[in-house]
Amino acid sequence: MVGTTSAANLPFDDTRDFDASERGLVARGEGVVRNDAGEVVYDATSYDFLQGDAPGTVHPSLWRQSTLVARHGLFEVTDGIYQVRGYDLSNVTFVEGDTGVIVIDPLISTETAAAAWALYREHRGERPVKAVIYTHSHVDHFGGVKGIVSQEQVDSGEVQVLAPEGFLEHAISENVYAGTAMGRRAGYMYGAALERSATGSVGAGLGQTTSTGSVTLIVPTVLVTTTGEEHTIDGVRIVFQMAPGTEAPSEMHFYFPDRRALCMAENSTHTLHNLLTLRGALVRDPHVWATYLTEAIDAFGSRTDVLFASHHWPTWGTDDVVEFLSLQRDMYAYLHDQTLRLTNLGFTGSEIAEQFQMPPALDAAWHTHGYYGSVSHNVKAIYQRYMGWYDGNPARLWQHTPENAATRYVEAMGGADEVVRKAREAFEAGDLRWAAELLDHVVFAQPDHADGRALLADTLEQLGFGSENGTWRSAYLSGAMELRSGSFGTPTVTAAPDVVSHLSPEMFFDALAVQVDGPRAWDLDLATRWTFPDHGATFRVTLRNGVLTYLKDGSGDAQLTLTVPRPALTALAGGDVAAARSGGLALEGDEAVLGSLLSVLQPGDRDFEIIVP
Repeated sequence: MVGTTSAANLPFDDTRDFDASERGLVARGEGVVRNDAGEVVYDATSYDFLQGDAPGTVHPSLWRQSTLVARHGLFEVTDGIYQVRGYDLSNVTFVEGDTGVIVIDPLISTETAAAAWALYREHRGERPVKAVIYTHSHVDHFGGVKGIVSQEQVDSGEVQVLAPEGFLEHAISENVYAGTAMGRRAGYMYGAALERSATGSVGAGLGQTTSTGSVTLIVPTVLVTTTGEEHTIDGVRIVFQMAPGTEAPSEMHFYFPDRRALCMAENSTHTLHNLLTLRGALVRDPHVWATYLTEAIDAFGSRTDVLFASHHWPTWGTDDVVEFLSLQRDMYAYLHDQTLRLTNLGFTGSEIAEQFQMPPALDAAWHTHGYYGSVSHNVKAIYQRYMGWYDGNPARLWQHTPENAATRYVEAMGGADEVVRKAREAFEAGDLRWAAELLDHVVFAQPDHADGRALLADTLEQLGFGSENGTWRSAYLSGAMELRSGSFGTPTVTAAPDVVSHLSPEMFFDALAVQVDGPRAWDLDLATRWTFPDHGATFRVTLRNGVLTYLKDGSGDAQLTLTVPRPALTALAGGDVAAARSGGLALEGDEAVLGSLLSVLQPGDRDFEIIVP
């Protein structure tokens, strides 16, 4: 078994989650969502095979989790609060007010959000939307907003949009700055290209998978800034708790005092979450995560009859809510504190991960198991957060790249054929981790070595079949798929035009700066002035020594002045000068300067290789 608890020690006699995941079911709905072209962007029914006992190709614990998470439909959480679950990676929640509805976290895509909204209205009647709340800055909690409300409704004041302070900056930057690399790796993490089957994708643990429809964004009209802040929307009182730096850089919880209901966003779900996602992200802080859970218990626990979140199913009953939150809190606190204890004894991240054991009381609860995050990679993330990539051993301070090291390893071990022979012995002995490490060197030294590729694919497949963690399984099986069939690229792109259109000038320049091909730009000395009429701002921008620098209201000469309305800014962010001109871009001065600048930009590669060099 890989990255997992032995199935023999799991509490399979505790079946309460099966009742909870079905409680309040109003209707299933079709479960298949298409875009305007008739293409499927999400298919909940593709997981209908998740029935009965676990097959030998899926860890029994992950099979159980996936069976629960795959249940889709409209559910009543409590009086006046409904969720549509299983229509995307996340849940959307509808809170009924005096005259309309408050929508919480409208999924990833407009198509899935619209389908969920239609399912709600079919069974609860036509009600106007009064407000949208984004719990945090990840795309699965805002991307579908225009499937439910329009920009015009928000602009007119008909609909409010509430979000935690810092939401817009983090929502855009995560999907733009390193979005290309994250998107490619997310394809592995979510198994986006895998067949839905007992030998393929069974779900990501947090949700089944991501939808592939249109991502949109409406800028918040109300920013929540303070714990204890209270808003009344359409007669519904809501008390907010700030929780920045937890599962997202910008996140908040909130409590409905008149309904004794608590929304915990994504900080308390039925899994150990990620402190560092396999797709990549800033390392999250388990210490503050635990602190905010303690604060939530103290502020709301004794007054809560039902806890719901942006993923999974609710928890009912005050005692059960407090126990659930307490175990979740203890889980993140224990990971943090014990990792640092062992770090201060001189152990490295990988050494700590190998010896780390969770307390028996935590292992005995299903919702603390690593279906999405894992103890192994979370411990390494904590080590990285405090200590960085270097483990202190100078022999590892200046290592060869994987490709160069692989060539040397393979030569030292007697050539590729001999390494494959040794790897096959390890494979047959069940030492899959060692087989994978040996074969990784073969493939990076000789990418076309057929036996090495084939055996590595088989090895990764077996590692995936044995993993309790949904994202580990997806990563292993995606690697096996690409070894056999080639790169599947990036199935879902979150840096959608509607997201990019909300770039501030500063974020636009930051996005340009990380695309500058430094060596190609070493000899350029460019000075430009950019005016953004829709933002009321002007910047002097220089490119020298391969570095793009900007200063608001900066003085000095400029070879070119650019006037950039918002439509032109969006087009330029995509590198389309013609579209920018159509969007109102005006140039005054040496227009060749813009061409020189654009000529040294190197956009990311959404199809870069992962499993081969």
